[in-house]
Amino acid sequence: MTSDLTIIIADDHPLFRGAMRQALTGMTGSPTIVEAGDFTAARQAAIDNVSADLMLLDLTMPGVSGLSGLIALRAEFQSLPVMIVSAQDDPATIQRALELGASGFLSKSAGVEEIRQGIETVLAGDIFTPPGFQRGMEHEPEVADLLHRLQTLTPQQSRVLGMLAEGLLNKQIAYELGVSEATIKAHVSAILLKLNVDSRTQAVIQLGKISAVAA
Repeated sequence: MTSDLTIIIADDHPLFRGAMRQALTGMTGSPTIVEAGDFTAARQAAIDNVSADLMLLDLTMPGVSGLSGLIALRAEFQSLPVMIVSAQDDPATIQRALELGASGFLSKSAGVEEIRQGIETVLAGDIFTPPGFQRGMEHEPEVADLLHRLQTLTPQQSRVLGMLAEGLLNKQIAYELGVSEATIKAHVSAILLKLNVDSRTQAVIQLGKISAVAA
């Protein structure tokens, strides 16, 4: 590992970010580390560090609902590998994260050596999953179809869907994204069409089918 690596740690718990930083700085070369405490900051970190080598993304941060953050980041920053770090490490969550483009998955219960091994694996271009995990196919046809539909959303549509899941109104989303309310209404209409649902409530329910993770 060389010293010109840049790794973004996106997690809302300062103590956990500190633990991850400690694990990373103990690696050969001590990469540059950028920290983000919410989804907006994580996205900004990706914008500010266009050549970042990896983002470690928590699934449960302010401003994002479960896997919707991964969907939005993968759509907007296609060249940035994103590795999920979560306390919810059941096979279904891991499988769906990989289906949605995650470059790896680390359990928050992982030890320092496993963290380092996982990061080195992903930086080498491979996929890392917790020991014992067997990757397979999504067993629920409805969820597999939903995953495919979610991948058709544009980066902005993915962000809007995530904000809908947070309970924000169109006016609030427009303010957060710096666009008009009419633009948000257009995005919502496109989201409903792509997810084949009739209301924003149904869209959020659909997202919840893959994004329901514990804090």
